[in-house]
Amino acid sequence: MRTPSTTALRLTALPLALAGVLVAFAASPALTSEVTPMSDESIVMTVAADGSGDHRSVQDAVDAAPSHSTERVTLVIGAGVYDEPVVIPSSKPNLTLVGATGDPKDVVITHGRAAGMPRPDGGTWGTSGSASVVISGDDVHAYDLTFANSFLREEHPDITSTQAVAVRTTGDRLVFDNVRFLGHQDTLYANSPDTATVSRQYYRNCYVEGDVDFVFGRATAVFHGCEIRSLDRGSDTDNGYVTAPSTPPEQEFGFLFTESCFTGDAPAATVYLGRPWVPSSDPDARPQALIRDSWMGRHFKEQGWIPMSSGNGWRQFELREYANKGPGALVTEDRPQMGETEAVGHTAEAYLEGDDGWNPVREPRRPVCTARGR
Repeated sequence: MRTPSTTALRLTALPLALAGVLVAFAASPALTSEVTPMSDESIVMTVAADGSGDHRSVQDAVDAAPSHSTERVTLVIGAGVYDEPVVIPSSKPNLTLVGATGDPKDVVITHGRAAGMPRPDGGTWGTSGSASVVISGDDVHAYDLTFANSFLREEHPDITSTQAVAVRTTGDRLVFDNVRFLGHQDTLYANSPDTATVSRQYYRNCYVEGDVDFVFGRATAVFHGCEIRSLDRGSDTDNGYVTAPSTPPEQEFGFLFTESCFTGDAPAATVYLGRPWVPSSDPDARPQALIRDSWMGRHFKEQGWIPMSSGNGWRQFELREYANKGPGALVTEDRPQMGETEAVGHTAEAYLEGDDGWNPVREPRRPVCTARGR
């Protein structure tokens, strides 16, 4: 039911130009069974920083969306930089955020705080609190926009805890398509509400960049046709780690990267594939990550995995590769490969189906490997 305080526009009442954007959005091949197609009954709100929409800020639009909605609520966000922390609580399921232009570079939701920065009410933000955007609602989708954390180490030499999350996710059945995630350390925190709850997340045609543990957490997350870009920290030997999974022991799957490109600004042989994260809050975690059927740049080391500073060895966990190509797709004793028979069961569909048979998987556009040929 629509509440009087909600600015709910029907598709037929929208200005012609905006209606055209929404019709094209609803007809996108990505939006089939996993997304409720837009209709005359869809709730649509517009966000524009210049005041020409229903709301000036993304958070205002989220707050105005009806709680516990069983129909999809779409926020069409106009071009601009929205410097604000955004929280989508669990009470706001079935929410879609879509950039109005179709180019993710045109719509940027960002904020600039790090784990070691002081909070106004005392203490520091911590890793979770540093997130520019928090998505706790189930069935939240995002298309054609950018999430970023604008914190820069060089501008804050006094800050030693430099984790700076662009997005922290805990919702289930999340879809991201043509979305950029920008940051340095801990860019994308793909997580779940607790160790007993599985949160499934599908990233298609996305771009994720960073340097230290920049894809991390305990979610069951699939990266399909994405570009995963390692930034240069200025080292000749160690320019960081791509992944830091913390998969709970009872959870069947962790991270899957498939048909993706791993590119980098970092020099050759200076980046690790990742390291297992066994947090003190979950000492029984069994981190899992699989990189398969992907192109890998020359920035990767012969030793793909390394222990966390906490001392947990990596060989006891399921950190593997399968059928990768490119100059960084090395097969060594320190780069374990999954067998062909086992790989048959490690598909995007298998990772995401769960008990409800959820299947958002669609063939991606092949990512541009910008480091190819270097």
